Amino acid sequence: MMNQQVYSKDIVEFVTVGVEYCSLVERAGEMSRHDFNLKLVRILPLLYLKATLLPNDEIDEADDLECYVTEEQYEYLRAGISKLLGEADDYLEVFEADMAYSDTPLAASISEGLADIYQDVRDMLEIYRLGNEELSQAAICRCRRNFVAYWGQKLVNVMRPLHTICFNEDAEDCDACDDSDHDDCDCHDEHCHCHSNDL
Repeated sequence: MMNQQVYSKDIVEFVTVGVEYCSLVERAGEMSRHDFNLKLVRILPLLYLKATLLPNDEIDEADDLECYVTEEQYEYLRAGISKLLGEADDYLEVFEADMAYSDTPLAASISEGLADIYQDVRDMLEIYRLGNEELSQAAICRCRRNFVAYWGQKLVNVMRPLHTICFNEDAEDCDACDDSDHDDCDCHDEHCHCHSNDL
């Protein structure tokens, strides 16, 4: 008999957003930094929301599941994102347990945070796509457990620097616009004043 919980609305929606997130990370090298950042600040909050709605089941077999993302794949994706972000990849983290034992801010990187999230979500998706309901339940359990313990915090941590990068770039583009002639404007924000005549 089919386990309906594995195909519940909340799980299917998490899977859908997870696929979109993983695809975005995998295509980072094909995108401009602005477009990549903008898509991230839109999808990460949605991924966080959908993860909070996953069932809070405890399954012993969750710890014995196979991991699909290799160290080489992880590093390839992390390095690609780091290259795209450039010097903006590094930021100072103020919400880490280790801060209690440090007199100086701790450095962190957006690329590492995104790769950590990718690793857990991709591992879950690879098991889910096999169609085995027992394994899928265990994979969902592991993914939610890791979300609570680890990558959920990583997600909210990287949102802060990503927000700054994304919207500072928009502000700089808009400041550079010439109201009298915006045909040559590079601004990507459709709400910028330079596009008001296009409506």
